[in-house]
Amino acid sequence: MSINIIGFAVPFFLFFIGLEYWYAKRKGLSYYQFAESIANLNVGIAERLTDVFATGLFFYFFKFIYEHFALFSITARWYTWVILFLLTDFVWYWYHRFAHEINLFWAVHVVHHQSEDFNYTVSARITIFQAIVRSLFWSVLPLIGFPPEMITCFLLIHGLYPFFIHTQTIGKLGWLEYILVTPSHHRVHHSSNPEYLDKNYGDVLIIWDKMFGTFKKEGSGKIEYGLTKPLEHHSFLWQHFHFALEIWYSCKQLPSVGKKLRLIFGKPDNIDPDLRNRLENIYLTQSAAQKAITKPQRQYIMAQTIVTLLVLFITCLFEKMLGPLQLTLLSVFILLSVVNTGAILEQKKWVFYLEYARVLVVLAGLLYQQNSYFTLILVLGLGVFLTYYFRRAQNYYEDYLFGNKGEKP
Repeated sequence: MSINIIGFAVPFFLFFIGLEYWYAKRKGLSYYQFAESIANLNVGIAERLTDVFATGLFFYFFKFIYEHFALFSITARWYTWVILFLLTDFVWYWYHRFAHEINLFWAVHVVHHQSEDFNYTVSARITIFQAIVRSLFWSVLPLIGFPPEMITCFLLIHGLYPFFIHTQTIGKLGWLEYILVTPSHHRVHHSSNPEYLDKNYGDVLIIWDKMFGTFKKEGSGKIEYGLTKPLEHHSFLWQHFHFALEIWYSCKQLPSVGKKLRLIFGKPDNIDPDLRNRLENIYLTQSAAQKAITKPQRQYIMAQTIVTLLVLFITCLFEKMLGPLQLTLLSVFILLSVVNTGAILEQKKWVFYLEYARVLVVLAGLLYQQNSYFTLILVLGLGVFLTYYFRRAQNYYEDYLFGNKGEKP
């Protein structure tokens, strides 16, 4: 068994995030907001975790199509690599464009555009649902006859390159602006300014946008980032599913199947923008914007995020050495942690129940790892102790995070 070197992507990207943050702070630039950055990292943590289970499935999905339905048998030559690069980028352009123009696809892509910041943490806002949709588009490549091994190489490139264009610290890049998607082009894409909407869909090459009329050059005015109707919530679950709920409720109001399908495959503009407010009143009880994050909350969130990132790194690095139960417990801990962090940002006091669940996961992990009578007695004793003092611990926890002790940052 060997380590998974893809696990080193976690510290690799964190290094550049830290470098950008240091540069912005040194220059006095407000590129990072605490809540936005944590919310962005939470989405990225979940996506990186699900990749542990899904990456192999995508490869075998491509392999199945290639072995059973390929129209041609294309071998690796220098020119076939060039053709495949152009095709992957071309397919990406249309996947990305449809993700903005069709409600069904926007429901999984909208998460990437929710942040009102624009920095390297925004590149982490990719969900497993988006990866699934993207793979469905890319399935045309093994169908043509490109081997899955070649396709996977470009999947890695298309996963790496976009990270570096999510930044405000890099200006325009001269003649490269005519060929590549640059940070300048991608700032336009993430803008909510009316003149910039639905522009610059390319991933590596900007030529497709220029060919199909979706190119827009960055101007000198101030760019606003995020959705045209800001989300204003950092709940992990709400970020992922709010637009799917908007589609669902919109469809319920339509009388026929035909109209429902036209809405599902129609444009996001067809969804009533006021619907989200009504859904927030149903599913969310308080706006995070109504109360500032306290110093204890900030400290606790920072510590929890560092621990979660460390557990994620260990899980990704040693996934091939871990058993099914170990992977399950680590994954549950990570997912509970990101939901917990988002709930704290939203000032939800029910987060203590998530904390209790995380403790139980840790105890279960200790019991599995040690597998001795002494550990069993210790774990059971701790479980009884925590249960007996549940209310007292809950009161202390809530007083620390949500009481009046914490000073405003």
